[in-house]
Order: sequence, then C-alpha cells, then structure tokens
Amino acid sequence: MGRYTGPSCRLCRREGIKLMLKGARCKTAKCPIERQWRNFPPGMHNWRRGRGSEYSVRLREKQKVKRYYGVFEKQFMRYFRMAERGKGNTGTTLLSLMERRLDNVIHKLGWAQSRSAARVTISQGHIYVNARRVTVASYLVKVADRITVKDNERSKKLIRARLEELGEPQLQNWLRMDMVKLEADVVALPAREDVQIPVEENLIVEFCSQ
Repeated sequence: MGRYTGPSCRLCRREGIKLMLKGARCKTAKCPIERQWRNFPPGMHNWRRGRGSEYSVRLREKQKVKRYYGVFEKQFMRYFRMAERGKGNTGTTLLSLMERRLDNVIHKLGWAQSRSAARVTISQGHIYVNARRVTVASYLVKVADRITVKDNERSKKLIRARLEELGEPQLQNWLRMDMVKLEADVVALPAREDVQIPVEENLIVEFCSQ
C-alpha cells in the first residue's frame, strides 16, 4: 500500500485549511497556517496563481477530504461507489462513511493524537471491536458496536497516557465513552453536522460523477 511520506504541513498549506494531521501541534502557533509568512500554497510560483477553474475547485474539495481522512484515490472511489448505491444524499452518505472509519473514531475518542497515529495504534493490535481484535484502520463501525482497548497493562497504559496528554475529548452525539473502563459505544450513525472539516460535498459528487 502506498503512503505519503512528505511534510504533513505542506498538505494543509495546499488546501488552505487545518487538516489536523499532527494532532495537538496543529492547535499551537507552530502551525504554518497560523504564520502569515507561510500561510500560502507550497511552491515557488504560488504568487502567480489566480482564480481556479471549475474543475480545479471541485478537485480541491475532493483532495481536501482525502487528505483529512488519510485515504488514497482507490479507497476514496470505493467509498463514493458505496455512497452512490446507498439511500439518501450521495455527498452526505459519503462523508458519513468516512466518519465511520475506525481510525477516525479512535482519534475522536482521544485515544490517538491524529488519524495517522490512530492507524498505527490499530495496526499494532491495541483495539478491539465487539471483543474481536481489529487491525484494519478502514473498518467501518456500525450502530451498537463496542470499541475497547486490549486487556493488558501495556495497551491500557498507552491509551490512558494519551487521554491525559490530550484531555477529555468533546464527544459527538453518536459516540459514548467510559473513561474508567476505556470502552466506547457507537450509539448512532454520524450526521452531516458531525463532519468538522468545511467541505462542499455536492462539488465532490459532481467531480466524481463525470
């Protein structure tokens, strides 16, 4: 599987928004988006860039979502085809599918500093879903799923240390967590307002439907 190995902050600068790729660091003054002298797209010719075409505007919306959730083109198009086959608005369904990824859920629970860190935590076998170990970050959680930490001291110490570092998370309505037992439940499917990145999903649908 391919992966991006370049500077994470470069992706944020290209999209012009915080993609929260470095966890807590993104909330500090060290974030390039907070610095005026670096708050512009990467590349030596950024000053020449004018208003984008309709194609580029739609492409940027798609790239923004892909980079925010940490998926590649093939994965993204698979989610889009699933959303097309589903009921309701395709764009809203697509974002709901992305929110249900296990790495996104672990990050929102405060068990990892970022989605990339959550993927490492999952691949190392620290996370269980419905009492079964899950090592695939793209696993889609469902209503009534119970997410727990591996029942050993090393795993629980790791997750508690992260919760202490990041503080108690502000959970959205579709998630519930027991801070003592380190257990979480999916009580509903994520809604459109649960998506924290500013995105116009209708532009993504138009782009991918061409």
